[in-house]
Amino acid sequence: MRIAAVGSALAPHYYDQDALIAAFREHWAERHFNLERLEALHRNVLVGGRHLALPIERYRGLDTWGKSNDAWIEVAQEVGERAVRTALDRAGLTVADVDCLITVTVTGVATPSLDARLMNRLGLPPRVKRVPIFGLGCVAGTAGIARAADYVRAYPDQVAVLLSVELCSLTLQREDLSIPNLIASGLFGDGAAAAVVVGAERPAAGPAIVASRSVFYPDTERVMGWDISEAGFRIVLSAEVPEVVRRYLRRDVDAFLADHGLGRSDIAVWVSHPGGPKVLEAVQAALELPAEALESAWRSLREVGNLSSTSVLLVLEETLAARPEAGSAGVMLAMGPGFCSELVLLRW
Repeated sequence: MRIAAVGSALAPHYYDQDALIAAFREHWAERHFNLERLEALHRNVLVGGRHLALPIERYRGLDTWGKSNDAWIEVAQEVGERAVRTALDRAGLTVADVDCLITVTVTGVATPSLDARLMNRLGLPPRVKRVPIFGLGCVAGTAGIARAADYVRAYPDQVAVLLSVELCSLTLQREDLSIPNLIASGLFGDGAAAAVVVGAERPAAGPAIVASRSVFYPDTERVMGWDISEAGFRIVLSAEVPEVVRRYLRRDVDAFLADHGLGRSDIAVWVSHPGGPKVLEAVQAALELPAEALESAWRSLREVGNLSSTSVLLVLEETLAARPEAGSAGVMLAMGPGFCSELVLLRW
């Protein structure tokens, strides 16, 4: 089983963080008692700019969840199609080669689901098995790779495509002045990424998927997620996230690697979900990694922000482009709502 290629499609409207801060200051000027605090929160996430699903002036008109979700359905199809076509082209495949399409998201809902809407748009064969997954949040990029690997393990002559679409800006709660919402409004961006995973009987040059592991942490439902109401998705984001990383990640990674006769010193490539500055610092500290080990994740955070499940696939895309040395081992990892972690062992 191999990851044959990854392709991405960032949302079409890019704004640097200064422009976004100015827009938020204008919007919240009448209600927020401390605009300097708002600006400090946005600058502390170390994001230089973000891609948005819509031109910034259109967000004022999204005064209901229905309008926001309609925009999600429209833009998700556009960026989703671009990401899938790019990934297939890089893998030397066409839509006719696809046997399974897995879609992951946590920022919009649709029935028929996004994958169904892409069947006609992409011209996928009617036989394609569709697996829409909602609710895994930031962990879904890595979990999706693992589930795609499970599929092609069962069908080694087939091709699975994982598509992540996250349009986080369309979930913004403009009446919510809580610290988690203010942080989220400065951290999250919009985009899509797709990965092509092929079975052992299909030739491919990408890294082999050696193994995967899921770890669920009991009684951690309020660490991260959504509270869902008539207003849409209201973020749950606990300050405990970095502490959960420090508490569990080293134990889980060490146990996972030990089962395959490896230790952290054997891992040459780390493909980590960016999360945010405090999360990346916690990952680095927990795994005792040198600063350069997570440079791709830091760069992704600085350039486009946190794109939930899409982010780790952007880091994977950059990693594949760097062409790690043949024979080197890698770990792809993410943590997210549940609270839980997903680990994938790779071999180039």
